This record gives sequence, structure tokens and C-alpha cells, in this order.
Amino acid sequence: MHTPIGKILQGFAREGGEASIRGWVYRTRTSGGLAFIVVRDSTGVMQCAVKKDAVGEKNFSEATSAFVESAVEVKGTVRKDSRAPGGFELQAMSFKLSHRGEAFPIAEDLSTEFLLDKRHLWLRSVKLTNIMKARDYIVRYLREYLYGQGFVEVAPPVITKSGCEGGSTLFGLDYFGEKAYLSQSGQLYNEAFITALEKVFILAPSFRAEKSRTVKHLAEYWHLEPEMAHFSQEENMRLQEELVSYAARKFTESHQQLLSNFNRKPGELLAVEPPFYRMGYDEAVAKCGLEWGEDFGVPQEEALSAGLDKPVFITNYPAKIKPFYMSTTADGKYALNADLLAPDGHGEIIGGSQREHDYEKIVARMKSEGLMLEDYEWYIDLRKYGSVPHSGFGMGIERLVKWLLNLEHIRDAIPFPRTINRAYP
Repeated sequence: MHTPIGKILQGFAREGGEASIRGWVYRTRTSGGLAFIVVRDSTGVMQCAVKKDAVGEKNFSEATSAFVESAVEVKGTVRKDSRAPGGFELQAMSFKLSHRGEAFPIAEDLSTEFLLDKRHLWLRSVKLTNIMKARDYIVRYLREYLYGQGFVEVAPPVITKSGCEGGSTLFGLDYFGEKAYLSQSGQLYNEAFITALEKVFILAPSFRAEKSRTVKHLAEYWHLEPEMAHFSQEENMRLQEELVSYAARKFTESHQQLLSNFNRKPGELLAVEPPFYRMGYDEAVAKCGLEWGEDFGVPQEEALSAGLDKPVFITNYPAKIKPFYMSTTADGKYALNADLLAPDGHGEIIGGSQREHDYEKIVARMKSEGLMLEDYEWYIDLRKYGSVPHSGFGMGIERLVKWLLNLEHIRDAIPFPRTINRAYP
């Protein structure tokens, strides 16, 4: 029976008692007849003191010949030791080398590009292990909140005939002789569900062929997209506030030890409570010194969110720079939309809007933008049969994780990042 290292470090194994662990070699150091083998598993790292006299010649030889990342099993006695990682040490009675492998290619001071080329191995690092654990918990709490509000998770297609956010960022493909695309968003399909289920969400990959080289752009990312029948844009924003706040608070309260691995104080995330800040587009564009009708880039998002303790909504952009599906003010000048910017330059984490539910209006808008109506015939049908006012939003999971953990680059918020210059491994 093997005990997870994390349980030993938390005191679940009695000091002086026996324990057996299995994992991978994290570090090694040998001095004469004594080897210190630091072993990691998914729950933590623990130092094992392997004495030649205690384990025998064969076991000691296996311990001293093990490369970093060799798979091992160690049985021994648990002892407190303030010098050891986690404050406990396993004094080995036996040491088994399950798989020695080859010399591990990753050491200190290697380039970012090399580590990205070896991402399949670098995922074993303590840093990325902790990030992936944190990401999992954050996604769990997002789902938990939505289920608690009566949402149903649905599954959209990833291959589509029509774009949602504009043709310039679509990845095209040959679909048995016909032109098709990888989905930019499942929103349009989400809207098909709301007349049956009312409140739905999807969590699926989305693809954007944006030629952007920034710390917050990915070509493939995970997209959380709720859609709600009968919701106004105001109700939409309130839901976003509560969802983000719930995930931040639940993660912080439940996993402070994990959070301590990042440059983030618990109080910073506990302060993320509704209501969030709000700023109209006109005020924001004036603050940034842009012309009316321009969109915000990375420098402007940094300026608008600098020094804030919680996110800020930028509301009601000019309708002419927003997609066809967004509802507008009565004069048609502004979209009923909002982008949610995370503090301190982490950028947009949510984009949402009230959708245009009127048949005549949405057809006119699509024609004005030169869209092929036959590609959207099914979507237009939704406006013919039982259409109601509705709203929704899309959250980039990696951007949320980047902000909550205060990561420098979004590529570390996803196991295998896909960027403008990388589709390997």
C-alpha cells in the first residue's frame, strides 16, 4: 500500500511509522554511503535518506544510479527533519528503481523556446504541475456556480460553416470537398438551446487565427460560454460578476497552500467582490486618447485597468465595430455589450452582450456586413420561431487563470500552447 507524499507531509503518516511512496526522482545528492533522493508525486515532494548499510548493495546502487525523472518506489520510516522539503524525511529500508530511463534533457537556465519544444517533459515541473492543479480547481468552481444557478451544459460542434467573430480570424479546412471552419465560438449554437433549456453553457476549445504576439493571445483556447433566455445586458453583467467572484473566492479559501506558490496574496482575490467597476466606451476611449470608433489594444487595456483591485466593465461600444449578433441602442449607435478587463494589464477575460432577437433587424445587419445568409439560415430561423430577448458571454479560461495566478504569460495557463509560431508538440 503506497501513501501519497502530500498525506505524509500533512501528518497523515505517524512519525516513526513505516510508509511506502512511489514517484519520480526530483533531485539527487550522494556522499559516501548515503544518498539523498528527493522524490515527487502528484501531491508533493519528499526527501528520502538512502543508507547503503540499511538498504543493501543492490538497492543503494539503484539509488545512486537513478537519473532525474527515473521512476522509483521507496519504503522506509517517517522522520521529522526541518532541513528536508516539507519538514519530513523518509529513512529508506528499501529502494526500487522501476524505470531508470535516460539522462533527463531539462536542467537549469534553459531557453523558453527549448522548454516549449520539450513541453511534454516540462509539464512535470513543480511550477506547471501547480498551475494545472489550480486551473482544474478554477474550472470546477466555474461549473459549480453555473450548475447552482440552474444551467445545463451542452455540446456544440467544433466544425462549422459559418463564422461568429469575423472571417479574418477563421481557420479554414476542407470538409469532404466543401469549405468549413474551426469554431471561433459556440455562441450561435448556444442560442439554439435557450428556447428549450433557457440557461445553458458550453466549455469547449475555440480557435482564432489572430496574428498577435502578446502575452495574452492563443490560437487555440478553452472557452466558457453561458447563454441565457430572457436576460438583459444588465442581468448578464451581474451574472459575470457573481461567477468570477465565486471562482476567485472559492479557490482562495479552499487552496491557500496551492495559491502560495504564485505571486498572489489571498486578500487580493478575496477583494474581487461585486459590483465591479464600470466605464462607458466614450469615457474609456477619451481616457486612452483614441479616436471614437477605435478598439482597445494591449496598451489601452493596461491603462484602463491599472491599479484596480477588481475587474472593470467597458460598456456600450460603437455598434459598427461589433459583430452582427449584438443588440443595439434604439438609435443603432451603440451595442449593448461589455468587455470585462482584469486588473493590472491582464486584459480582457470576458466579452458579452445582449443578442439581437428581432428577425428584420438581424437580417438587415447581416446584409450590411456582406454575410452569406444561406450559411446562417439555421441561425436566422431562431428569430422566426419563439425568439425572446437573451444575452450571453464568452470567458477565456486561460486568461482567467493567468490573472488569478498572476502569471507572466498565457502560454503557462494551458498544457500545450498554440500560438502564432507554435503547433508543436
